[in-house]
Amino acid sequence: MKSNRIMIILSLLFVFALVGCQGESTGIENSNVIDEQEVDVDDVEENEEVNNDPDETEEDIDQDDPVEDAGADESEVEPLYQVNQVSWAVEPITDEAESKVALVTIDDAPDKYALEMAQTLKEHNVPAIFFVNGHFIQTEEKQQILREIYEMGFSIGNHTYSHPNLAEITEDEQRKEIVELNDLIEEIIGERPSFFRAPFGVNPDFTKEIVEAEGMVLMNWTYGYDWESAYMEAEALADIMVNTEFLRDGANLLMHDREWTSQALADIVTGLRDKGYEFVDPKTIQTPLDEQ
Repeated sequence: MKSNRIMIILSLLFVFALVGCQGESTGIENSNVIDEQEVDVDDVEENEEVNNDPDETEEDIDQDDPVEDAGADESEVEPLYQVNQVSWAVEPITDEAESKVALVTIDDAPDKYALEMAQTLKEHNVPAIFFVNGHFIQTEEKQQILREIYEMGFSIGNHTYSHPNLAEITEDEQRKEIVELNDLIEEIIGERPSFFRAPFGVNPDFTKEIVEAEGMVLMNWTYGYDWESAYMEAEALADIMVNTEFLRDGANLLMHDREWTSQALADIVTGLRDKGYEFVDPKTIQTPLDEQ
């Protein structure tokens, strides 16, 4: 009887020992599973952090696409004006175009004051053409100024490489003065000029042929004063530019990159507006390329 009890007690101890061993084994396995799950969670969190990078999400890539498409679908500006090749005035070619207008142009840019003048025009919401000389854009500093003027929305015109009287040089030299400057301007801003103005307003027949072949508008002016000694002062210049007898619809205003012109510019555009004039956007002027 006593031996039976002993056997029962030993059997129970064996069972308890076996259960304890299985429990310990199960605890180790569960611990391993938990560790693996923790690693997986960490990996997921790291992946989520990477995917939340705005430079790499599919959502952001999709958002960029419409912007690119919008730029590609941007329609060209419809021509509204032409430059009269006799009077050099700007004339409407559609009923949608205003007739009481003036065109602002700045020659000899970018010498010293072109960027300042561009900033003044931008503040007054006045478009313009900046006619560039090649000898003013030989340094990176001046090329950057030209880029800034262009990026502000202004049109860039060709005023020859070295500002010669084109009637006094050979045909080959005329070609270089015009075409090589177009090449340089395109290299700097990514666009060839649409307008050409000859120094001193002198346009030999061969120059006209080159200008036409380059797809540019030949342009002189209707009036200007800032090279005359009597108007090398801001107040006098502003007064004559607004009150001259030559002011009329389509006025093609010639000004230069000069200190006194820069100082007078705000008063000039304000005075013209007070007289009811609007300002022509050069991008709405018809070019030979528009006619093809």
